[in-house]
Amino acid sequence: MFAQLKKLLAPLALLCLMAIIAYGLLNKPVAPDVNFTTITGKHISMASLKGKVVLVSFWATDCPSCNEEMPDLIKTYNTYKSKGFEVIAVAMPYDPPAQVLNYVKQKNLPFPVMHDGFAKITQSFGGINVTPTAYMFDKQGKTIKKIVGSLDFAKLHALLDKELS
Repeated sequence: MFAQLKKLLAPLALLCLMAIIAYGLLNKPVAPDVNFTTITGKHISMASLKGKVVLVSFWATDCPSCNEEMPDLIKTYNTYKSKGFEVIAVAMPYDPPAQVLNYVKQKNLPFPVMHDGFAKITQSFGGINVTPTAYMFDKQGKTIKKIVGSLDFAKLHALLDKELS
């Protein structure tokens, strides 16, 4: 009887493991239900971005890594926006609003930018403490990836090519 039970346990354990893996792959977390108000006064809800691949980038004007990656983020946005890619740049609460506005004008940022003055957005994303931090969402609003630190643009482009095809 013990031998029969042993024969059943291995396939049962394998089946359970496969079910857990499938559940994890199919049940990706979804984007928080937030509304962005850009520095130009435009309102953008995450729900309105369904059908697009979205990168929400948390950054600060005094963040060296953020400043280094901004030209590549601009190029990436300009390359992929017509294919259904959107970037929302969220300036951190501690960043002075006038400094954010000046930065956006000086760098001529082509994507929507908001200043999270009351930390509502950073809190909705689980409390962002490190810049740069980015979240990538698929066309259904499900989380593809969270990136803490600088973006790897070769990997980002490969991911965008896959998601936007």
